[in-house]
Amino acid sequence: MKSFAVTWDYRCPFARNAHEHLASALGAGADWDVTFLPFSLSQAHVPEGGAPVWDDPDKAQDLLALGAGVVVRDQYPEQFLDAHIALFSARHDDGLDLRRPDVVASVLERVGVPGDKVVAEAATDGVMADIRRAHEHAAGQLDVFGVPTFIVGDNAVFVRLMSRPAGDAALAQRTMQGVLDLFETMPDLNEFKYTKLAL
Repeated sequence: MKSFAVTWDYRCPFARNAHEHLASALGAGADWDVTFLPFSLSQAHVPEGGAPVWDDPDKAQDLLALGAGVVVRDQYPEQFLDAHIALFSARHDDGLDLRRPDVVASVLERVGVPGDKVVAEAATDGVMADIRRAHEHAAGQLDVFGVPTFIVGDNAVFVRLMSRPAGDAALAQRTMQGVLDLFETMPDLNEFKYTKLAL
C-alpha cells in the first residue's frame, strides 16, 4: 500500500481538482493510505512580520471551513471524502461563502454530518492548534507554499492539475498514480509545465 499525504485549503480550485481525483480513486478502491493535511492559504499570504492568522480574531472566519474539514476527518472518517468534496463544490461550483457558519453547516448536513456540531467544534482552540501544527510543519520542514502539495516521505511536490475526473474513477486513479510515480521515477524533475493547455 502506498502511503502519502496531501495538503488542502477549500479556497484553491487546483486543490479541488486534485482532491476530486483522489476521492474518486479512493472511492473506487485505490490501495493508498492518504493523510489529508490542512494548509492555510491565508497564513501563507501573511506578510513577513504580520500577525499569524491563528492569532488574529479578524481572520478566524477564514479558517472555519478548514477547521470543519479537520473535525470531519477526525471524528467522522467514513463521511470525510463526501464532506470534503461537498465543501470544495460549495465553494467552486456554487460560489458559496465558506466563511459563514450557516453555509458550512448546511453543506455538511447534506452529506449526513451534523453541521452545527462540527462548526462549533471547528472554532475550538484544539482544532486551530491542529491546523497550525500541520501548516507550520509543512511550511517549516518541507518548504510547502501552497495546495495541493503531495508529500511522500521527506519529499514534497506542489501539483497543479487542470482538469477534474468528471466521475471517471479509472481516469482519477491513472492521474493520481502518474503523480505518485514521478516521486520514484523522476526525483530530479523540478518543473514540467506546458506553455499552452491542450484541452
